[in-house]
Amino acid sequence: MIDNLDTSKQEVTGDALLAALSALANPHRLRIVALLTAGRMHVSQVAREVGMSRPLVHVHLQRLEAAGLVKGSLELSQEGGKAMKYFEVAPFSFSLSPASIAEAARTLASGQAEGGPGKVEAEVERVQERVGREVEKAGDDMWLLRERLAELERLTESMLQNRDE
Repeated sequence: MIDNLDTSKQEVTGDALLAALSALANPHRLRIVALLTAGRMHVSQVAREVGMSRPLVHVHLQRLEAAGLVKGSLELSQEGGKAMKYFEVAPFSFSLSPASIAEAARTLASGQAEGGPGKVEAEVERVQERVGREVEKAGDDMWLLRERLAELERLTESMLQNRDE
């Protein structure tokens, strides 16, 4: 993981540049980074603010963290000692110019320039997003099932009361 992409202090490698640009190429992740500029937040807070499921937000945050754009830290909550993960924006800054891109391209890991591992990363991202959507749908389905179960319990209780009367 990259701790800092601040090019005023260091040269950005081609791999780091690709990771950052790839992570920021998604509108959801752009919104998450923008939201986190206001301060650190728990995953559930981020999910509420951006209107996405917690599992899908977590997938996006993991991608941003892997690119060194955000930092996550586990903390114990004061109520019950539950582990909570908070995220904040990591300091980063980079400038794009033809010269900086040419310099970054010279530092790419073998195969990256031809699109080898980059294709695998893109496929992994697509699969992660699909899984995130499926997890979100499963959560919605669970909520619906709980609602139907509660309705069934109310109807059963009503029927039992009517039978006893």
